[in-house]
Amino acid sequence: MSIQWFPGHMNAARKKAAETMENTDLVIEVLDARIPQASCNPMVESLRNFRQRPCLKILNKADLADPNATKAWLDFYNAQKGVFAVALSCKKPSDVAKVPGLALQQAPHRGVPTKPLRMMIMGIPNVGKSTLMNALLKKRVANVGDEPAVTKTQQRLYLGKNMILTDTPGMLWPKIEHPTDGLMLAASHAVGVNALIEEEIATFLAEQLLIHYPKFITERYGFSVEGIDAVSVIEGVAKKRGYKLKGGDWDYEKASHTLLLDYRSGALGRISLETPASREHLLATYVPPVLLGQGKSVQTGMEPEPEDAE
Repeated sequence: MSIQWFPGHMNAARKKAAETMENTDLVIEVLDARIPQASCNPMVESLRNFRQRPCLKILNKADLADPNATKAWLDFYNAQKGVFAVALSCKKPSDVAKVPGLALQQAPHRGVPTKPLRMMIMGIPNVGKSTLMNALLKKRVANVGDEPAVTKTQQRLYLGKNMILTDTPGMLWPKIEHPTDGLMLAASHAVGVNALIEEEIATFLAEQLLIHYPKFITERYGFSVEGIDAVSVIEGVAKKRGYKLKGGDWDYEKASHTLLLDYRSGALGRISLETPASREHLLATYVPPVLLGQGKSVQTGMEPEPEDAE
């Protein structure tokens, strides 16, 4: 399944962001700590690199992500020129309080009354930008919602006398190249529901859980995962929750929704759907669709577990 979602307002937002970038000192890019690179908009990278702007990457929702994977991602991003990465939760005031100081460190020549630090907060939909804005300003200045693309226009706000914030709408990009990225974005609720089929997204999520976090399934739903596949996981959720259709069949749609909600809320545990190693593996083995049919296949998911030697 190929996930693509680029509503009309996102194209306008992209053009406006390009204009604003010229008068920006620092880009604060909010990523989903569970899928940092999949949630990293290549358009943001392109815009800030063209203007040579430093970037503070905030791996938000770190409390929901696998801490080992998050540490690997911080090492990965902090090795990049012009980038400083930090993992936090925008819902924790103590975490958000660190952001202004970190921002000033990335642009030490700004942040005084005559030269206020001009920052642009960017990221994909539903990643936590509005939550960050509200927490930084300690008041509701941006709408927060459970659905992606709540914010649709830019707004400029002042953080004290020496810092200016520009909040931008959540933006995806016109074409998501890697199918796995679309699935990870959909599972993490960055894609509108009209662009996906939840049962297919839940099946992908169940596959990843079986490979990397099988104990979490058993701990949450109370059934063994030995010898079962992803569809059986969803059926198991339906059985344990008593989700049945009128005819007596198991309600896979409702069970899929439950599995996705439990992942998104952290009820399943601290889960990351990608690591720097799995990303490297994906890029090394990915074959564009135009090459299919030539004896090659598209590789998806996290790096496979090593096979036993024969």
